[in-house]
Amino acid sequence: MPAPARGRQHRSMSKSSTSVRFAAVGDIHVTKDSAGTLRGFFAKAADSADALLLCGDLTDYGTAEEAHILADELGAVSVPVVAVLGNHDYESGTPETVCEILTKAGVRVLDGGACEIEGVGIAGTKGFAGGFGRGSLGAWGEPAIKLFVKETLQEAMKLESALAKLRTPRRIALLHYSPIAGTVAGEPVEIFPFLGSSRLEEPLLRYPVDAVLHGHAHRGTLEGKTINGLPVYNVAKPLLQRTRPGQPPFRLIELPRDVEPARAESTADTA
Repeated sequence: MPAPARGRQHRSMSKSSTSVRFAAVGDIHVTKDSAGTLRGFFAKAADSADALLLCGDLTDYGTAEEAHILADELGAVSVPVVAVLGNHDYESGTPETVCEILTKAGVRVLDGGACEIEGVGIAGTKGFAGGFGRGSLGAWGEPAIKLFVKETLQEAMKLESALAKLRTPRRIALLHYSPIAGTVAGEPVEIFPFLGSSRLEEPLLRYPVDAVLHGHAHRGTLEGKTINGLPVYNVAKPLLQRTRPGQPPFRLIELPRDVEPARAESTADTA
């Protein structure tokens, strides 16, 4: 059984006796100029939910300076924070430094791991590219192609391992790359293979969840479904800002506290 997420335990909004609410957002892309610009946003998200979920591309270049700025901005958050990294967080070649800085700030960073918040299990990993359906890249030919596909398969195995650890009646899968083509629709078709992979969907068929959250596709689609009907939400901040003007750019996902199987209810339109 995964341990509960640690760190921030108090909150200003009273908890609901019937549901657990998660504020989710990805692609924050913190830069050295972001200091002082996100505290209000994070505080509003925290006031609306029982936990904050971050779907990768937390920083712009994956530097220690950017990670420290993000950690400082998250100081306004009084609820547990769970995150996965994105491709931008790897750009400087030191994702472990980003992870370490955020972990010291109380963020639970998942890389094939799982945790539990308010009785809801969360399995997370970055994911990787490779394409969807019949357009998926196969491990054939040059060694570089095989290495590329191997990376995708390893990320899918991380997700499956994390999901297998969960024993909670409610479960969320946290990713950066998309597991379906539906939520990257809107992006140029030519770059679909770099936005996610159907191989990330396969573990979700064996270990169903109440909601799948990802980012990465800034010009994608807000919602889609896996082939077994699981709801998938693209919570990339640029997408939320463009499609929901006047609303805070995070998505609220609400799960009932009862033990009967159910799907997540998105309350994004009322955030």
